[in-house]
Parts: sequence; structure tokens; C-alpha cells
Amino acid sequence: MNIYDVSKKAGVSIATVSRVLNGNPNVSDKTRTRVLDIMDELGYTPNVFARGLGLGTIQTIGIMCSDSSDPYLAHAIYYLERELRANHYDSILCCTGNSLENKRLYFDLLRSKKVDAIILAGSKFIEPRAKDNAYITEASSELPIMLVNGYLEGDNIYSTLCDDRSATHQAVSQLISSGCRRILYLFTSYSYSGTNKMKGYRDALLGHGLSIQEEYIQNCEKDVLAARDLLLHLHQSGLQFDAVLTSDDTLAVGAVKYAHAAGRSIPDDLSIVGYNNSIYSICTDPEITSIDSKVEALCTTTVRTLMGVFNGGNVPTRTTIAADLIKRATTKF
Repeated sequence: MNIYDVSKKAGVSIATVSRVLNGNPNVSDKTRTRVLDIMDELGYTPNVFARGLGLGTIQTIGIMCSDSSDPYLAHAIYYLERELRANHYDSILCCTGNSLENKRLYFDLLRSKKVDAIILAGSKFIEPRAKDNAYITEASSELPIMLVNGYLEGDNIYSTLCDDRSATHQAVSQLISSGCRRILYLFTSYSYSGTNKMKGYRDALLGHGLSIQEEYIQNCEKDVLAARDLLLHLHQSGLQFDAVLTSDDTLAVGAVKYAHAAGRSIPDDLSIVGYNNSIYSICTDPEITSIDSKVEALCTTTVRTLMGVFNGGNVPTRTTIAADLIKRATTKF
């Protein structure tokens, strides 16, 4: 028996049950009485999620990420832990790798620790097949699930997202406005975020009357030298491109290295745009124009939303934050 069963039987949302458990005044007497009666009828005893709403808590949040060595995820972990500490919560971090089996194992480990909520940092935790996400939706009946730049529909699941689609659309549009017509796109994954970045790239080309040519869309390992070598290979095979847009700054650094190796002038002969506005973007010569995906804002908003859930407030299940395009020396914007 859990809070989801109570909400379903009472015909109210999980948030309303939470408000009743927390003694929140923003619940009518009629609704409060009905929820309490249903709890008695079902023999419901508040679990760790309910205790996190004001009835006692272990004050600990589980955080999962796929790779803590990735600069984007490392920053996300830092901001999440900083905000949780500011709200008097500890955290347990699990680095899962990319296999679904390991993600499930670590997810179950955090649940066994009776954490008050689980934060999934990064979009790689959401799988294309709904059945592979069932372990997440099932757990959400017992505790809040927070997604940082990932989206999964379900009760008690809250997503904070960067508008990746609009971000890449804007970048491609500005590349076209600066004179580029053969824009190569390098990407690392088909995650939720990766898919939206791809859509933005395609939408912008079509919106400016340019055709989508699949040879200009290249999947690449998230590695500087891999990106450099791929671009050298494409160049040597005769593919003509005057701009490179990447889904991650790591690949953009590889594009700079390619340009130096191939003797191409940046930005006169080749424009480059990275993604995430990481430390990588200012470690090259020239420094790289990059899309700022607002990782700090994503993480602070995620924790603020979680605190709102704990307090029984009305919080959005989906929050979208706009990215910024940081213009540096690899483009003619």
C-alpha cells in the first residue's frame, strides 16, 4: 500500500495527498476528510516519501549519473549537491555507466537506502522503449523522481529541461545567416536531449530552404581525437562542409584540431559551434562559440521543485529553460 493507491482511491492527485500528510492548509475540509478516511480504509501508513513531507525524514536524496568524469555531469552533480546541502539534505551519488542493467541495479540500491527522492542527472536514463522505463514509473508511486534534462511522463515524476531543440535551431540559423550552407552536425547519442538537438538542426535547415543530407549528420564518440579523425576522414573523402555544429564541446575541440591539421582558417573557411559552454570551449585557440545549456539553472530549479513537492505545494511537472548562444572566435556572427 502506498501514496499512489491512496490518491487513486480518493480520486485526488498525489500532491493533494501530500498536502494532507503535511497539514497544508490549501486543502478543503471535505477533501482532507475524504483522504484521511481512505487512509484508514486502506490501512495506509506513511512511508519514507510521506515522512519527507513533514512527518520525519532521513534527509537524504539519491543522485544518479552515467559518467561523473563528463564535465557537464560533473558540474550537474556539484550544483545538485550544493543546493541540497543548502536545504539541509545529504546525498548519495551512484555513477551507473550506460547499461540499462546497471541503471536498474543502482536505482534499486538507492531505494533500498530509503532515500527521500531520486534525481536522475542527464537524459540518458530515459530509454526509447516504454517497458525499459517501467522501473522508474513504478518507483514514482513511492517517492519523487526528478529528471535533469530528461523527460518521462508519469505521476510524481518531475522534469527540468533545457530547450535543446530551439538552441540548435538558433545556432544553425545564425550559421546560415553568416553565410554557411554546408553545415555538418556531429552528435554523440540518441538520448532525449540528443534527439531534440537533432530536430533543431533539421528544422533550421528546412526552415531556410536547405535540404537535409544524411552524410552531413555524423555520430561520433565523445572524444576529441575521435572527432578530429572523423572530420579528417570526411574531408579526405571529398565531403565539402563550411561549418561544424556539435552536440558537445568535446567534439567542437576535435573540430578545431581538424581545422589546424587540414590547414583550414577559422572562422573564414570553417565555422564551429559547440554545446554546453564548458571549460573546453575556452581552452582552444581560437576559443569556441558554444551553446550554454544552463546546467546550473537546471539543477537549482530541480532542487527547488523537489522542495516544493516535499512541502506539498503546487509545482510544475515539467519546467523548460532557454539556452544561450555564447559567441566567440570560431564563428562570424
